[in-house]
Amino acid sequence: MLEKIIILDFGSQYTQLIARRVRELNVYCEIHPFNKEITIDESIKGVILSGSPSSVREEGAPVPNLDNIKGKLPLLGVCYGAQHLAHCFGGEVLPSNKREYGRANLEFVDKEDALFKGISSHSQVWMSHGDTIAKLPANYTITASTADVKVAAYRIEGEQTYALQFHPEVYHSLEGKDILSNFLVGVCKCSQNWTPDSFAETTIAELKTKLGNDKVVLGLSGGVDSTVAAILLNKAIGKNLTCIFVDNGLLRKDEFQQVLDSYENMGLNVIGVDAKKLFLDALAGLSDPELKRKAIGKTFIDVFDIEAKKIKDVKWLGQGTIYPDIIESVSVNGPSVTIKSHHNVGGLPAKMNLKVVEPLNLLFKDEVRRVGRALGIKDSLLGRHPFPGPGLAIRILGDITQEKITILQEADSIFINGLKEDNLYDTVWQAGVILLPVQSVGVMGDERTYENCVALRAVASTDGMTADWVHLPYEFLAKISNKIINQVKGINRVVYDISSKPPATIEWE
Repeated sequence: MLEKIIILDFGSQYTQLIARRVRELNVYCEIHPFNKEITIDESIKGVILSGSPSSVREEGAPVPNLDNIKGKLPLLGVCYGAQHLAHCFGGEVLPSNKREYGRANLEFVDKEDALFKGISSHSQVWMSHGDTIAKLPANYTITASTADVKVAAYRIEGEQTYALQFHPEVYHSLEGKDILSNFLVGVCKCSQNWTPDSFAETTIAELKTKLGNDKVVLGLSGGVDSTVAAILLNKAIGKNLTCIFVDNGLLRKDEFQQVLDSYENMGLNVIGVDAKKLFLDALAGLSDPELKRKAIGKTFIDVFDIEAKKIKDVKWLGQGTIYPDIIESVSVNGPSVTIKSHHNVGGLPAKMNLKVVEPLNLLFKDEVRRVGRALGIKDSLLGRHPFPGPGLAIRILGDITQEKITILQEADSIFINGLKEDNLYDTVWQAGVILLPVQSVGVMGDERTYENCVALRAVASTDGMTADWVHLPYEFLAKISNKIINQVKGINRVVYDISSKPPATIEWE
């Protein structure tokens, strides 16, 4: 039985980070909304209560049902979770009268406490709260304090219940991972056996049982998630998996054939579909980014449906959905209203009457890459930059024509290959070229030109939620600009986008 930690989410921006830290310690965990009824069984080794933007004092503050948890299982409250365990069991939480946000150092640490074994006396931690715990219930014992926060941590006597006012999951809490390890290993007795290899082995065995001799169809994109999902399914059911890779005409230069060749060498059964004209026709005259996305999504579904129906007796649709997608759909505040159009292939299961199988829906992006390495997938595929589902359509501002696509593909090829040649590719999270609806005057030889402008975009990020522009060397930028202008007919000006996210986004549309 897979042992796990349950994280109850109260809406904190750091909840996913808690999960990542737990998993980095080779312990499997799941995030659930605070108000979900959890069935307690032997697999659950402990529970963590997350932080929250709410105050425990306000009307409508989230209140979990801990009847089957508190005092019965190891329990760790973090920030809001710590305040809830004090406020709702006889203590007092009040508005802070001192600034309690940012770095702080512990001044008192109970080295005998299970959570603080081996932790430094003046360990740096990260505070982020507007309320403070003014009074603890009688059987609660303070285990750590800072200069401004007397109750920085506590435990409940007679229970395996612990609480931290600070956030151990963030990088600024320098020994936070050690504190979490003390809870997971020392208190919860987790065996730390959840690794990429064990995940792959277990998942393949489960897929064999679940799918039997059924046939599965999966849409490949050339990206990391769909590739790893395909390999897991292939190892489970072999030739009963058929992968479909659609050329929408909006891929990078020569990408369709390059990706097909890569998959062939991996032993996958892949059907390549040339649907460039269909997509170009669907995009004719469209300039609005959302209309372009919807047109591409609908066309993809139509093409995929036609190709999938050519395969006899298909019962399952395979998808590369990953854990953050699942979390978003069951978040504490309900489904997000900003989910992008063309996310996976959501219109297909209902249309085709297929069941869905998602072998990666327990993993974060970095975990998908680690599983991919365990499966022997080449780093050249696992290390690929994210690429938008609508492809180059949202890197061409305005309407789409074949001429614009060709111009952008050529410029993009020079930029991406340049990054690889100068060993800069792996220092960048995502890069691309944007064709602007702007023409400017230039001089080539003795002739005046009036041609297009492109913007180079390269950002650094860990998860795509925030991003900063990459300080690429001036010499490199000069070389790429020179190559694009000299080799791509129709471009006479190159600029570099130095906007961060926020306030800008990574893509321009």
